Amino acid sequence: MPDPNGFLRYERQLPKRRPVPVRIRDWHEVYPAAGEELIRDQATRCMDCGIPFCHEGCPLGNRIPDWNDLVRTGAWDAAAESLHATNNFPEFTGRLCPAPCEAACVLGISDDPVTIKQVEVEIANHAFATGLRPQPPATQSGRSVAVVGSGPAGLAAAQQLARAGHAVTVYERDDKIGGLLRYGIPDFKLEKARIDERLVQMAAEGVVFETGVNVGVDVTADDLRERFDAVLLTCGALAGRDATDTPGRHLNGVHLAMEHLVPANRVVSGLQESTPIDAAGKHVMIIGGGDTGADCLGVAHRQGAAGVIQLDQYPLPPEERVGELHPWPTWPVILRNYPAHEEGGKRVFGVAVQEFVDDGTGSVTAVRVADVVVERVNGRRTVTVQEGSERDLPAELVLLAIGFDGTEPQPLLEQFGVTRNGRGSIDAGDDWQTGVKGVFVAGDMHRGASLIVWAIAEGRAAAAAIHTYLGGFGELPAPVRPSSQPLAAAH
Repeated sequence: MPDPNGFLRYERQLPKRRPVPVRIRDWHEVYPAAGEELIRDQATRCMDCGIPFCHEGCPLGNRIPDWNDLVRTGAWDAAAESLHATNNFPEFTGRLCPAPCEAACVLGISDDPVTIKQVEVEIANHAFATGLRPQPPATQSGRSVAVVGSGPAGLAAAQQLARAGHAVTVYERDDKIGGLLRYGIPDFKLEKARIDERLVQMAAEGVVFETGVNVGVDVTADDLRERFDAVLLTCGALAGRDATDTPGRHLNGVHLAMEHLVPANRVVSGLQESTPIDAAGKHVMIIGGGDTGADCLGVAHRQGAAGVIQLDQYPLPPEERVGELHPWPTWPVILRNYPAHEEGGKRVFGVAVQEFVDDGTGSVTAVRVADVVVERVNGRRTVTVQEGSERDLPAELVLLAIGFDGTEPQPLLEQFGVTRNGRGSIDAGDDWQTGVKGVFVAGDMHRGASLIVWAIAEGRAAAAAIHTYLGGFGELPAPVRPSSQPLAAAH
């Protein structure tokens, strides 16, 4: 039973982040490992509600009260087993998920919610420190599956299918496995050793990884359909939303966010010596107030930007939930401060870009902005520019972090016979098939750009559908049990 007075005895508390002057000099994760006592105290705040809405907030249906209470009593191995029963990669979600579970925490109605995300990541850290054994299947099904794309959706599906006895090969066009986890997420949020540790386990479970293979170019769709009994497409939603209608978009120094983040990650990983888009010594303008914009902000700080301004079209949101607009347990629109924001820079709300200003040589020198009013009229968003509010803000590097327009147009789509819908994603039926027999889709490629927990949840659901499609041989895997010995280091 939980401690009935835990939430009365302990206040919400997160581990202290590494000091700003220290962390902006390197690329290591912002949060150090938390002390066991702190995490046990925080887990004790969980009330084990009769109807725990945190389950509803989490797309994975994580058994949050269960593993909170196990952490409270010091049963870390059992907590890891409970957590892995629903989430293949808590080491990723515990670092990257915005925690909708916490927004739905019952304690959050009248108090600060439980630090669910922090408890989760510490369970994952403990599990890896003590060692997670691989879980290969007892028997093989004789059926095979190709997974195209190695982001969280593809990896979750691959692990589930391999543990069920199917021969799984994951194809990735980049030189390393991980998708956006590898090259889209900066190391100060997710050090890449975390990915490599999990890949060691998956390889030991029988998953085969093929990198540097662009399906549709290096390998055709017909090749895969001939070699495999089913194909799962998990290529993400990497088509960056652009500002092509904005005057001056063609100027040197105006880039999509991913054009900045990917080479920066490759430099940190030691795969290239320099990046063609470097913020060092420049006035940087980031357009977009979400996760990707915050990632660009943290990278710009570490590259030595002279100054950074982040623009957001929407007005400054409240710092706390406004119950009339976003009642519990819905996801609230509030001011979200990322660790990168305390490192420096300025945020400007309620403005829209009118023009990228030319310095006379074909390079950007400023961004012309204007104040706007954003409203919803008949369910549609309208943006009204306020006359006389235009002004220029200096910028020598502009990064567009305004979202994604679905999966990229690519040869494999035509070869597999699937088409993008109006949102740029790929439709699927209830059985996760694309409409082409034996070709399935999951993750952002199906859903559009979304949360990592949704990607993992869709990968797991698609794996179950593929398992049924292949005849349902054996059973989908039981929870992972920690072992006493860690796996060998990844290479």
